[in-house]
Amino acid sequence: MQPDGPKIRRQRELSGYGLRRFANAAQITPGYLSRIERGLRSPQPEVMARIADALGCGIEDIQRCETERNDERDDQRLAVHEDGGAGAAPR
Repeated sequence: MQPDGPKIRRQRELSGYGLRRFANAAQITPGYLSRIERGLRSPQPEVMARIADALGCGIEDIQRCETERNDERDDQRLAVHEDGGAGAAPR
């Protein structure tokens, strides 16, 4: 279960929540919420449920589709493989 961090952040901000107030509502620390929103952490299902509940949506609404890219780290991995860098097959 992968959270869609940017979507969580957008929905949180559209709901009028600041980071600290929303983290309190979801019963997690602001630092943990920040890492989830930036794609650095994947919370347990019960944490995802609390985030979804605080946003007034379902867990499926804040999950990342399996085909979606995670963040700029995906671009870096692709660039390394495409330019013949580390991990790329010889041409």
